[in-house]
Amino acid sequence: MKICRYGETGSEKPGIFDENFQLYDLSEIVDDITPDTLPKVLAYLKAKVDLQTLPKVTGNPRIGAPLKTVSKFVAIGLNYLDHAKEANLPVPDEPVIFFKAPSCINGPDDTIIVPPHSTKLDWEAELGIVIGQTTKQVTPEEAMRHIAGYCIVNDVSDRGFQFQSSQWDKAKSCDTFGPIGPYIVTCDEIEDPQSLSIWLEVNGEKRQDSHTSQMIFSVAEIVSYVSHYMTLYPGDLIATGTPAGVGLGMQPEPVWLKDGDTIRIHIEKLGYQNQRVKRQR
Repeated sequence: MKICRYGETGSEKPGIFDENFQLYDLSEIVDDITPDTLPKVLAYLKAKVDLQTLPKVTGNPRIGAPLKTVSKFVAIGLNYLDHAKEANLPVPDEPVIFFKAPSCINGPDDTIIVPPHSTKLDWEAELGIVIGQTTKQVTPEEAMRHIAGYCIVNDVSDRGFQFQSSQWDKAKSCDTFGPIGPYIVTCDEIEDPQSLSIWLEVNGEKRQDSHTSQMIFSVAEIVSYVSHYMTLYPGDLIATGTPAGVGLGMQPEPVWLKDGDTIRIHIEKLGYQNQRVKRQR
């Protein structure tokens, strides 16, 4: 199933798409998709209910971020070998953890707002993991049972901010720097998260084109590793790193996003994102 939130910004309702992409309203089950309500939604779906008993949503509503908020937005850096090389950074021996502020979360097709002092804005298409239950010190073999589903993440980054210090968080956490969605695809639809194609276009030109099989650390390894340093809770989001093709690594010199640019991202079985870049006036 594909769990989503739809409607105008700030007034989203919980929803779910069936296999034919018919959208149904989940408001009679939960008020919204949050860390507190996600387990209830997952339990409801596991009961194999007939979605046709729910109200159908007609028209073409805006699709918002599939989670209203999260307790943690964890990210993994340099998790593709080719990306570490293009960034001229050492290949990590273990997952590199940093954080994106939950306040950066944005809808999958919402505008990315560039702060006035941002000059080196970059894109990063990533596979996102959504945690489904409390997860503490699990093994990689146990980790997969703790995942609710997967989504697309654009880890929008300002490279000028990023390399001002050894800490990356401020470069990754500006408002709108965390488009997620369009939905959370539950694990029953993703047989193997390490077998998904992933690509990103800027202004219709493909910049990233890779496959999750190229990740240095797998989904199971990442969830296990992070859970040994912090307890993960339902709704917590982990971005698993980006492949080569970011603006920082373009040759002969870096290419940065500018006002009016468009971004399109696709991960196999997880849908599409479409964003426009707009500089804050």
